[in-house]
Amino acid sequence: MQQPSEKLRLVALLLAILFGGFGVHRFYVGKVGTGIVQLLLTCSVVGILINMWWVLIDWIMIAAGSFEDKQGNPLTVWTR
Repeated sequence: MQQPSEKLRLVALLLAILFGGFGVHRFYVGKVGTGIVQLLLTCSVVGILINMWWVLIDWIMIAAGSFEDKQGNPLTVWTR
C-alpha cells in the first residue's frame, strides 16, 4: 500500500480550478515536466483546446482521489 502524499488534495484542487491552464497544480505536486507542457500549451489556440480537456481530467482525478504526486503517492488528505 502506498503512503499518502504530503501535498494537500484541497490545495491541488483549488490550484487546478483557479490556475489549471498554467499547470500550477502540477508544479505543486512536483510534476514539473507536465506543468511546463501545460504552461506552454496555453500559448496557442489548439494548445488551449487540448489543455482544457487535460485540466478537466485532472480536476476529476483530484476530486476522486486518484491523482498522484511525483513519487506516485496519492493525494488523499484534504486538510491538516
